[in-house]
Amino acid sequence: MEHSNKESKYIRVKERVDELKKFYANLWSYIMVISALALINYLTNEFRYMWFLWAAFGWGIGVLFHAIGTFNLNPFFGKNWEERKIKELMEEDEKTKKWR
Repeated sequence: MEHSNKESKYIRVKERVDELKKFYANLWSYIMVISALALINYLTNEFRYMWFLWAAFGWGIGVLFHAIGTFNLNPFFGKNWEERKIKELMEEDEKTKKWR
């Protein structure tokens, strides 16, 4: 039983590390590509029209949502909400079973 718990915990931690690794890879790619686009933009028209900001904005929204998912920053449906709701529903289920 104890071995199973350790193995289960290891799997959860490994999944978390993989999730963090994917986020940091996405962030690093964002920084590198947007920097390269900014450099190209500067070299071609000296920022008279900063077109690289369109790519930065679009991809930045994706990175923001990826961060929200990775670090459980969602104030409405985050991990704490999920745990509270599970506990609430389990307690509600126990109450209804007592009266049957």
